Amino acid sequence: MTQTKFDKQVEETAESLAFGIGRVLGGRDLDGVKRTDATFWRPGTRVLPKVEGRVPRRSYKAGWRRLSFRVALGAGVAESGYLATRDLDVTVQTAQDLWENRDQVLATLEPGGIGTASVLTVGSVAYMVLTRERRELMREWVVPLHEAIVGPLGYAEQTDPRRYLHIPKNFSDDDAEIRVDLPRTLKFSRDQIADLITQKLALEGVTFSWNVAGRDTHLLMKKTRKPPAKALFKELKMREMVAKAPESAPVIGIGSAGRVVSVDLDAESPHILVNASTGGGKSVTLRCIACQMLHHGSRVFVLDTKRISHPWANGLPGVTYCRDTADIHDALVELGMEGRRRVHVADELGIDTDPNAIGPRLLILLEEVNATMKQLARYWEKTRESGDPKVSPAVDALNEILYMGRQVRMHVLLVAQSATARALGGPEIREQFATRIMARYSMNAWRMLAPEIQPAPKSTKHPGRAQVVMGGTARETQVLFFTDAEAREWASPGAAVTSPKRAAVPAQPGPVQVQKLPTDFLTGAHRITPPAADPAGDGAVSATTATSPANPAPADDDQAVGLREAHEHHLPDVTLAALRYARANDPAFPGSVDKRGAELLYRVGDLKQWARNRPRAAAGTTDH
Repeated sequence: MTQTKFDKQVEETAESLAFGIGRVLGGRDLDGVKRTDATFWRPGTRVLPKVEGRVPRRSYKAGWRRLSFRVALGAGVAESGYLATRDLDVTVQTAQDLWENRDQVLATLEPGGIGTASVLTVGSVAYMVLTRERRELMREWVVPLHEAIVGPLGYAEQTDPRRYLHIPKNFSDDDAEIRVDLPRTLKFSRDQIADLITQKLALEGVTFSWNVAGRDTHLLMKKTRKPPAKALFKELKMREMVAKAPESAPVIGIGSAGRVVSVDLDAESPHILVNASTGGGKSVTLRCIACQMLHHGSRVFVLDTKRISHPWANGLPGVTYCRDTADIHDALVELGMEGRRRVHVADELGIDTDPNAIGPRLLILLEEVNATMKQLARYWEKTRESGDPKVSPAVDALNEILYMGRQVRMHVLLVAQSATARALGGPEIREQFATRIMARYSMNAWRMLAPEIQPAPKSTKHPGRAQVVMGGTARETQVLFFTDAEAREWASPGAAVTSPKRAAVPAQPGPVQVQKLPTDFLTGAHRITPPAADPAGDGAVSATTATSPANPAPADDDQAVGLREAHEHHLPDVTLAALRYARANDPAFPGSVDKRGAELLYRVGDLKQWARNRPRAAAGTTDH
């Protein structure tokens, strides 16, 4: 008997229904396509070959879990249908009542609707905040690693990386463990997979444990040759290590496998940049380096607008601590003058000269450069006069010192929360820092300061942990920790004999040539007399022109000088800003007696008389 078309449709429908029921009960995809290696009892880890398109997460679940969900869902739908049928009349009557009293109902529901919307909004924001680190981990690390190893492992490209890559958020910490589920076929190169994982996750000093027996095939990675959790100066071996360190190579900390991490200021990098966010240990790093330099007799200049970054250095011999913007400005200008003097001395003495003949090593600690540079610029805008350069001479002096480098034994330790080219004065200035110490950095900061090292090591919040970037490599380092008392104790034996005093205010900035150098800049005790005339006319200072500080040049009260020269050589107790303020606002200020270009000149005796009788530091003045 010939089968009719209707009979064929009934048979096909019954067959499809039977297969559908089987797929439902078996926990398989309802379309019949098997996309992953999941079974009824075991969840899947990879996509099967020849499967195209996106694979939903439910396809990785074990069959029994999908069956349980379907049964629960079907029971819920059936229960809802039964209740809906039973209560249909009640629902209709309720709807009629609500419609008749709709105004009252809307007024009642309005507060509830607002509350519900508020709860949903707060919940959404909280979810975004709580999952931010996980989403960043997926975007920056997990997905790039998946794209690199999914092919070599033999997984399909559609495989969800979360199914076989188990990477914790703190995977760069010492006690973190990374797990990679492997395919059972093992058709891959172990060395290739290990290299790809270490490169993409920027890991250093890890061990690989391959478990390929049985069904549970996986790879475990742990860090082994890691820096110590702490590096304390009070430990005997640390003190011995610091004592053996050369003068030019202070110890920064301990790296992996117990290796000492240091930087040679003479041979490798004359200047150091410390970049870290708040709480990253910037001041601790500077304290570690500075107290070691003081121990060997260096002079240290702390330029600290925060005023309290280095309490250990207060009053130490060999330390000049500048807290006010005016003091920082003057100190930088004087340091620039000292650098130029040292250049001329080195030039005269020749290439084989003893470094000590140039002068003791000078270390400049410039705290929070982002804020300090802005304050120096504002200070110069307020104090500059017609004819003065637009750029602060303090900023110019800092740039000069950075370019002078190791030959003049002057070193800058610069601290920044964000060491942008704009904050430092240009990208060429940033390139003077061959050594960069980075802690608690962002990915943007790493790409800006160490773009040659990719991928960037993951930042950690471990106290005292930093990356020392030098010579195209990054070394994870536990910075050596000195307490304030330990730093003060270690610095004292190497300090200068004479107590430091506030250095003199700088010479004329810009095009005006310097007529006198600061006092013995290294002790702050004496002033050098004017140099002999330079035949070339370039203002070069000879190392042999200084007379004995015991025979200073006599002051001439009848000579005419500018305000800056008057402050430098005749009125050291009155700041230049106070003189300029008084000239504009004090009726008793003496009048000018001559003019040199655009600069007004005043009789020294008149200025001294005004200084003896002037009013003292009224509120709101610049005299301090």
